[in-house]
Amino acid sequence: MNRTTLSLIAAGTALAAVTAFAAFDGPSASGASAPEAAANLPVQRTSLLCPAPSISDIADTSYTSFTPVTPGTPSSGKAQLQAAGGDSADGTGTSQTSQGAKGSKGGKKTAAQPVLTPKAPGTPVTGDASGADAPALIGTADGKFAPGWTVQETTEVAAGTGRGLQGVNCTAADTDFWFPGASTAGTRTDYVHLTNPDDSAAVVDIELYGKDGAIKSPLGENLTVPAHASKPILLSTLTGVQQADLTVHVSVRSGRVGATVQALDDKAGGDWLAASADPAGSLVLPGIPKDATDVRLIALTPGGDDADLKVRLASPDGLITPAGNETLHVKSGMTTTADLGEVTRGEAGSLVLTPTDQSVPVVAALQVVRGKGDKQETAFIPATAPVGTRATSADNSAKGTTLALTAPTAAATVKVTASAGSDGGTPTTKTYTIKSGTTEEVAVPVPSGLKGTFALTVETVSGGPVYASRTLSATESGIPGFTIQTLPNDRGMVAVPTTTEDLSVLQK
Repeated sequence: MNRTTLSLIAAGTALAAVTAFAAFDGPSASGASAPEAAANLPVQRTSLLCPAPSISDIADTSYTSFTPVTPGTPSSGKAQLQAAGGDSADGTGTSQTSQGAKGSKGGKKTAAQPVLTPKAPGTPVTGDASGADAPALIGTADGKFAPGWTVQETTEVAAGTGRGLQGVNCTAADTDFWFPGASTAGTRTDYVHLTNPDDSAAVVDIELYGKDGAIKSPLGENLTVPAHASKPILLSTLTGVQQADLTVHVSVRSGRVGATVQALDDKAGGDWLAASADPAGSLVLPGIPKDATDVRLIALTPGGDDADLKVRLASPDGLITPAGNETLHVKSGMTTTADLGEVTRGEAGSLVLTPTDQSVPVVAALQVVRGKGDKQETAFIPATAPVGTRATSADNSAKGTTLALTAPTAAATVKVTASAGSDGGTPTTKTYTIKSGTTEEVAVPVPSGLKGTFALTVETVSGGPVYASRTLSATESGIPGFTIQTLPNDRGMVAVPTTTEDLSVLQK
């Protein structure tokens, strides 16, 4: 079962009360009528999981929470982020707490103070942590805070392994994740962070796929993640094989988890690697920066068939084929790479992968490098789902934010709204038209009178599917620190079928 299916199931469960009410709404006096179309209604509950931000003692982390204003939501609700905690090995119980919160005493858990407690939709709320002891977070939102709730975790590390800017969108729990772009090379320190939001333990398998296929790793089987706890797994402890490019598959035997890979390099910085979109025959990887000095494509087909892909770059002028990388042959179960170099050549672009003939499901990601020599910094762009009705991005600044929009198959009109600032400012909106087959790096709207950070919501107004990503940049000591997050649909709305009373079922 894929992530999209599980998300819909969760949303449908949250709206059970609405559906149940509709089921007992009797037919009108005029008699039976034709079935009505499903209604799109706001979700009523959302859960998000944020991994522990850093292993560095000099890390500074900011959290930004935002819920867009959504018509039709209840007038009440709440949202909060709290430190993950779990049972200790001796069964006495422990609790990871945020800064300023007291830990457990006498073998009993104590409630940690929320790291963030949003006050109202439409306005971001921020919080901070520092050092290597900042815990993973488990967040819940209901009522008016649930539709489109987004939390961004951004960390600055001044020096050492993974130095630079690292960012990740806190994710929903699921049962299956693919991460092309991980590594066990000697210069890399990669962790898989697993966070369990539920009341019972989850059992997880971690599989590794290298250039020659699956890598035997018994240590990655039957891993237990305690209830309400988070566990970082160092990839190099699962295998003695050193490979520059790996695909990591996280599958859950029981329960569910949030999963993200933290990829850190000794010299080239690092970032969070989010899961690729579900395996598909065609993929879009949006928002390669115009000044990228090296771009590397990592792909894997998890099924039993090989895949042959056409590789194209959606540039500001249209779809072009990178010289020397017109196609990519991906052998079944083997991680395949392609060095694209300075593929954007001074203009932002997005990679579009389509089958040359037979469509075979593939997962993929890009490893993107900016800078040269000892001033390199790395980020990742996984294949992603389209914006759809709406996507949301938190933690944006007036000068350090870049938004890339891609319309790979047909022209599209997109509305982008900048929220109020976390400390003040008035929302503003701009509309853009993206030509078919192009990527546009748009001038991000900024709230008037901005104070603090702001959120962006991207809405597809008309036309074909739109894919998007947001880049944050912060150059320090000559090093171009940056992090990229894709903007898939924020899952704020769910289709709920209209039902009517049918007493005939009682006679069957």
